[in-house]
Amino acid sequence: MVTGNQQIQELNAAYRNIDMVTDVLSFPQGDDDFVVPGEPLILGDIVICWPRASEQAEQFGHSIEREAGFLFIHGLLHLLGYDHIETKQEEQMRSLQRQIIECAGLAIAE
Repeated sequence: MVTGNQQIQELNAAYRNIDMVTDVLSFPQGDDDFVVPGEPLILGDIVICWPRASEQAEQFGHSIEREAGFLFIHGLLHLLGYDHIETKQEEQMRSLQRQIIECAGLAIAE
């Protein structure tokens, strides 16, 4: 889902007790009780704040498509159980993000 500043701030406050705008939120579906053999696996929801993504794209000097792709990948990794609270987890998540971004053709030339 793509949203604006107010709605993502409301979601962030309601579900994370952080009353501020953020760029992306992930909401996992639940546990393995939702897995139905032969049916698509629903991991959960990803909410991207488009105004924030646009600001960050400009700030980092790349396209909105690249920023939205990065935010989607970041959110997807959270749905898959990755996090960046501890340094080791953050390094692993950043490495995976870089690999996926490159595979998706969204890497920035250095």
